[in-house]
Amino acid sequence: MLLERLEALNFRNLSGKIECSGHLNILFGENGQGKTNWLEAMHLLSTTKSFKTSRLKETICFGEELGIVRGSVKKSAEITHELQVALQGNSKILSVNGKKETVQRYLGELHAVVFNSDELEIVRGNPDARRKFLDNGIVAIYPAFVQTLSDYNRVIKQKNSLLQSALDHDYSLEKTADLLAPWNEQLVSLASRIHKARVRFVERLNTVLEKKLFGREEISIRYASSLEGRGDLGDYAALIEERLKFRVQAELVSGHALIGTHRDDLEVTFDGLDLRKFGSSGQQRSALLILLIANVSVYFEQNGEYPLFLLDDVDAELDYRRIGQLLEFLNGKTQTFVTTSKDSFVERFSAGSLVFSIVGGHPELHRT
Repeated sequence: MLLERLEALNFRNLSGKIECSGHLNILFGENGQGKTNWLEAMHLLSTTKSFKTSRLKETICFGEELGIVRGSVKKSAEITHELQVALQGNSKILSVNGKKETVQRYLGELHAVVFNSDELEIVRGNPDARRKFLDNGIVAIYPAFVQTLSDYNRVIKQKNSLLQSALDHDYSLEKTADLLAPWNEQLVSLASRIHKARVRFVERLNTVLEKKLFGREEISIRYASSLEGRGDLGDYAALIEERLKFRVQAELVSGHALIGTHRDDLEVTFDGLDLRKFGSSGQQRSALLILLIANVSVYFEQNGEYPLFLLDDVDAELDYRRIGQLLEFLNGKTQTFVTTSKDSFVERFSAGSLVFSIVGGHPELHRT
């Protein structure tokens, strides 16, 4: 796949369009001019989500009711698809070649992987960020998985509401167990699917992990189920069903669900040490890039094409040595978009690339 053109209407401060290079694209300009907004638009067009906010109405220009991001994606030598995401409030309308599509069908059209300061939470933050990393990677190669995640989150929300109500009204343990039974039955089925998908995805990541791409330390990852040591994970459905029955009282006392894949984690270590606790900032950044590159490689194995690689303010997060190694590795693989405010970056890495000057959200081809 190749993003040939991107344009925006009433999205952030953007105006005009970008005619993209198939290789490296550098978005250059002073801070606050809209460089990151263009990456956000690409990410929205690719994944239907913003990497800056969960409230999409925040991306619509002030005073406007409708925001639009559209782009041309070359699928093959003969086929080009016109994609569009239209935003109104917090709702979105997705279309391909003018035809409205569901999220599941749309997600197979284009994909993007992003590196920015917020994504560092994957390696140094709470487990939720790592679970999202895994789930987003799975959805990219199996779009139908988005429905499994949605159903699971709905069940957990309903179960938490029931547990809180039982706690507030002092329900008996027996009554609570009876009320929980239908929700736990759904939870067993959905959690089993999520557990299996995540374990398999981590196995695939491990087969392509460039463990020492940026340094001597060896990066390792492992899926860590919250049910480890509680029984046979090989029969996950039976194990979680047993634990749900055993923990009814604990869940009633706490007022929320304590058992399920929403409590799992991805362990990331370097030379056997916990990266969160013992990794330097440079090691954490390198580890994140290694994970993202592995994600890209799994996507390629599944689809036979690479996603977009979006690098936001990369020279604020990585030194030029690591940036050079990264761009060399990506060369000939991904269509890459990089934002920078530094002339020295453009001077060093612009050979063979397209450079766009971004002023007030408007892109102009930059003459180096």
